[in-house]
Amino acid sequence: MTHKIIIDTDPGIDDAMAILFAFGAADIEVLGLTTVFGNVSAERATLNALTLSQWAGRPVPVAKGANTPLMMEPRKHADYVHGQDGFGNIGWPEAACERDVRSAPHFIVDTVNANPGEVTLVALGPLTNLALALELDPDIASKVKEVVLMGGAVHETGNVSPVAEANLINDPHAGDAVFGADWPVTMIGLDVTHQVLLKSGVLERIEAANPEQGGFLNKAAQHYFGFYREAMGIDGCYFHDAATIAYVLDPSLFGCRHGAIRVATDGLAIGQTMMAPEGRSFPTEGWENRPLVKVAVEVDDVRVLSLFERTLSAQ
Repeated sequence: MTHKIIIDTDPGIDDAMAILFAFGAADIEVLGLTTVFGNVSAERATLNALTLSQWAGRPVPVAKGANTPLMMEPRKHADYVHGQDGFGNIGWPEAACERDVRSAPHFIVDTVNANPGEVTLVALGPLTNLALALELDPDIASKVKEVVLMGGAVHETGNVSPVAEANLINDPHAGDAVFGADWPVTMIGLDVTHQVLLKSGVLERIEAANPEQGGFLNKAAQHYFGFYREAMGIDGCYFHDAATIAYVLDPSLFGCRHGAIRVATDGLAIGQTMMAPEGRSFPTEGWENRPLVKVAVEVDDVRVLSLFERTLSAQ
């Protein structure tokens, strides 16, 4: 079965891993890339998405999206993690092609309406574009096959604050709206991505088998590996965004729980994803009529990394 997906992205080294993973998967049809602020500005994210699409030989539409959160001042871009260019400052040649004339939210609405029940939205950055698409056309919630997002943490410590993951803290209001909409959502958060450690040997083997794409990823990842080494003493990097593509290809790689999710929108806990487990009720307000979300809490790290390596090595 072919999975039709739109990737909403802020590339980003780990976004590049996910996008090339999706491009290389025979069972995935990428209908387009939509861009958002986060790791870099929306303008840079758009240029990087165009570059990946053109260079990988996958000329899909690229639509530029939100450059700021819905209701708060933007946080600083994570150039200390991904480099100022988002690709580890490796000087990769930029694309010469043009982006789609539509905004990212309009592209999402148009594409979902043209393919009702078939499109999975894979969100790798702040959820601003998805929230804006819902505002444009609330009916798309009933037409989206699934939303698979990288973000949040229920049991795991956050990576921007003790409780908050980067994508959710960058636009918590959008996150709360997306988790509250009546569409199927699967959250691939730090609870599982922190269980999968991508080491340099995997990228070296991919480069040996696929020198162009593997060489780009291996070169760009050196900046990313350096951040993890200095900040956390880790040899490698956590497998964040690309884990969403692994889930789309094979959900059996993940063990999930169900619950209602709220995102804290202010205060010390801003960006925190809080889960009310399925079957539990609470006397506090704010949990009424919230839909159940599928939250990944277990992962087969060996099989996930094997799928990633096999897919990219086969190009």
